[in-house]
Amino acid sequence: MEHLFLALLVIIMIGALASGFPVAFALPGSAIISIGLAAFFGYLFAGDSSAYFAVDGPKEWLTAGITNFRSNYWDVETDTLIAIPLFIFMGIMLQKSKIAEDLLVTMGQLFGPIPGGLGISVIFVGALLAATTGIVGATVIAMGLISLPTMLNNKYDKSLASGIVCSSGTLGQIIPPSIVLIIIADQLASAADVANTMRQTDYKILTGEFNMPGEFRVGSTSAGDMFLGALLPGLVLVGLYMIYVFVYARLNPKAAPPVPFKGNFDSKFWIKVLIVIIPPLALIFAVLGSILLGIATVNQAGSIGAIGATMMAGYRLHKGKKDAYYPIIIAILSVIPIYILSKNYNLNIKAVETRDLTAIFITGFFTITFLIGIVWSFWRAYKIENVLREVVTETCVTTSMVFIILLGAAMLTSGFRAFGGEELVRDFLQDLPGGFWTQFVVVMAVIFLLGFFLDFIEIAVVVVPIIAPILLAEPGANVSAIWLGVMIGVNLQTSFLTPPFGFALFYLKGVASKLVTTLNIWKGVVPFIILQLIGLGIVGFYPSLVNYLPARTYLTSNVAPPPMNPKLQYCLQEYKFAIYNTEEQRITNAIKDMQKLTPANLPMDKLDIFEEHFDNALGTFAIVKKLQKTEQEYELFTKDYRDLHFNVRKIEKKIRKIDQKIKKIKAEIRNLDDDKLSDKNKLELKIENYELEIKELQNKVPESWKAKNGEFEILHKAKNTRTKRYRKNVDEAYETLDQIVMFINDNEKLKELSSEIKELKYNIDNRNYENAISIIDNLFEKLGEISGTEEFANKLDDLISVIDNDEVDEQKLSEVSLETFDLFNLEVSWRDDANKNLMPELIKYNDVIKHNIGLRLQNRLTKEQAKFVARCNSVHRDISLNF
Repeated sequence: MEHLFLALLVIIMIGALASGFPVAFALPGSAIISIGLAAFFGYLFAGDSSAYFAVDGPKEWLTAGITNFRSNYWDVETDTLIAIPLFIFMGIMLQKSKIAEDLLVTMGQLFGPIPGGLGISVIFVGALLAATTGIVGATVIAMGLISLPTMLNNKYDKSLASGIVCSSGTLGQIIPPSIVLIIIADQLASAADVANTMRQTDYKILTGEFNMPGEFRVGSTSAGDMFLGALLPGLVLVGLYMIYVFVYARLNPKAAPPVPFKGNFDSKFWIKVLIVIIPPLALIFAVLGSILLGIATVNQAGSIGAIGATMMAGYRLHKGKKDAYYPIIIAILSVIPIYILSKNYNLNIKAVETRDLTAIFITGFFTITFLIGIVWSFWRAYKIENVLREVVTETCVTTSMVFIILLGAAMLTSGFRAFGGEELVRDFLQDLPGGFWTQFVVVMAVIFLLGFFLDFIEIAVVVVPIIAPILLAEPGANVSAIWLGVMIGVNLQTSFLTPPFGFALFYLKGVASKLVTTLNIWKGVVPFIILQLIGLGIVGFYPSLVNYLPARTYLTSNVAPPPMNPKLQYCLQEYKFAIYNTEEQRITNAIKDMQKLTPANLPMDKLDIFEEHFDNALGTFAIVKKLQKTEQEYELFTKDYRDLHFNVRKIEKKIRKIDQKIKKIKAEIRNLDDDKLSDKNKLELKIENYELEIKELQNKVPESWKAKNGEFEILHKAKNTRTKRYRKNVDEAYETLDQIVMFINDNEKLKELSSEIKELKYNIDNRNYENAISIIDNLFEKLGEISGTEEFANKLDDLISVIDNDEVDEQKLSEVSLETFDLFNLEVSWRDDANKNLMPELIKYNDVIKHNIGLRLQNRLTKEQAKFVARCNSVHRDISLNF
């Protein structure tokens, strides 16, 4: 019955949306009505308001919906979603201040003389506006008012011109900063947590282990990661559009003729081009560059963009007047000394000892002048044509629309889950043949079709939370959340172009000439929809286009994870094994040469550490060869075994689900009254049918499964065991080398104890044992800060146990004290000698092994290593054999 109410939920939602009922109320309203009806009919017919719910009851799901509602409200204040109004403000400000118009006109003059050049310039400007606004409606309307008449006046084909304006106007969906990317990132952050729990549960059931290795965890994403991931795919789309227009103009010259520039390409023209194009490019760099370089978060980048757009509007609205550029000049001249001072002086007011008050006061002065430039620009935007008021009003309206839909979708998702919708979708997708990629193609097709009828926000907030956890949890492809988000973003871009409800089509029709019919617009966007689908295929086939840039930025940033991070191990091992295979002789020679330099005057415990290091370091290559051989055997076996493993695990998952249903029915039977025999018989019949279904599924398991799985488990265990042994070996090898270096570096600290050792010897010789005990206690405290003094501390402990008696054994005291002082002299002697003679060789030796044997224990990756790991990790790998 729960599926009946699920269908009712969907029907109510579709009916409300189709009738024009506000989306913000249609989404939560359909959830509340369907939950209420299910509770009412459950109480009426089954005597239990929870009877028609998949899990829990109406109270729990309404509470969950309200909780989601409230959490989204608070997220607006604290999370990445705060960037949405900032980027909306930036986009509307650029559009209202006519900077977009200047770009279109100037670029049209620059590219117009080549065939299709005017169309290419519109696409180019569309890409620039997308990177500065991200507001599709504003971009399409602006270009529809400016560029469409220009193209039609220059005899461009009406359909082609319409298609160019609509498609280039929608680039703001995928080229960062994009509102849709922020929303998808927010949805995927929660989806990744759900997916990780699902994967953890599967791992525990199938392996019996409670802790899933970190390298199998589902990685989350953020708006900044999404921006970086979408950058190259966005440029791919721009390239496809430009190539299409250029080729079309060559094949059909009448459709996109060249537009001669009536002026001269002189210095005045090029200065004009630079003045028009440099500020938007500078703004793009300031916004995206600050995120890319790790200088600012997405929220901070949004505020940079909003202020930057207002400053650009300040001079554009004052165009032609002598003081037009004064505010921005003041701001730029203030930022330069602030930057220089921050790099060369400590401007932290709280750092009393190191702060530079003069530099702080000078910086304060320039900060005030910088604020004057900003306030001046805002004042101009407020006074001239009331632009600031219009921008703020439109920002509030657009932002409110986005957040109200987000809040409503939280309630709808709660209702969908209440009736088992999520489980139904999961079962449907997991039952599809072909694994992840079939599931993915089906989901992408559904999103594409939904784009014909729904806006991108509705799809992002309703569909993504349902399907994303299922796709992310699937180990068959082990895709990244960033890649999935960008793929959905590119797909959602088509929702603006697909008839009959594509918003870009309505925007353009609203401002286009009467000569341009709706059919012209529809025909014009078809090739660009096809190009978007081609772009979607390219990004899907080459995931590195999405994953590489975020990975590289993260691995080279100040917050980069250490090489010990589980997510890096596969690629680091690949990197190191390549070095072992090509440089084994060089590394081995370095180890043996260092072994020959082992000091002869070492204490026994230090000699053991030296020998342990060299044994582990030299043994690395034999372990690596065994591991590589095991990996080859594993890969060879799994070529034929993989499909069998996948199919049987799929059957086992179905059996587990049926078992859960049987347990649920048995619980219902236990709760039935004794007089309800007919109900009990019906439920028992259901159990029999389920048991028959289980037997049918068990019969589908091939007879060869047990034998093949047994062989696989042996190989899999051997591979994991040898991998762990290899990692333990190299870690221990480098740890012992670190110990040796620490021993030598602590030489001076140990020598500082010489005076106390002499004093101890004097007190023992003069039988002043109370003073001797006091000195030893003091030595214990200091030895705790000096590495490698455990053996000497043990000797001191033996010494104190001899002298801390009523009757001191003089002979034993003489023996123990002699051993103690000799050991101290030996420690000082070998460390002092090693510091002078061995340390330079150890530094050279460390340079040879730290990026192979010792790589896992370094603080961070080098730039070269980070590039390799980013490139390696940007490809998705099947990890399903671990589940």
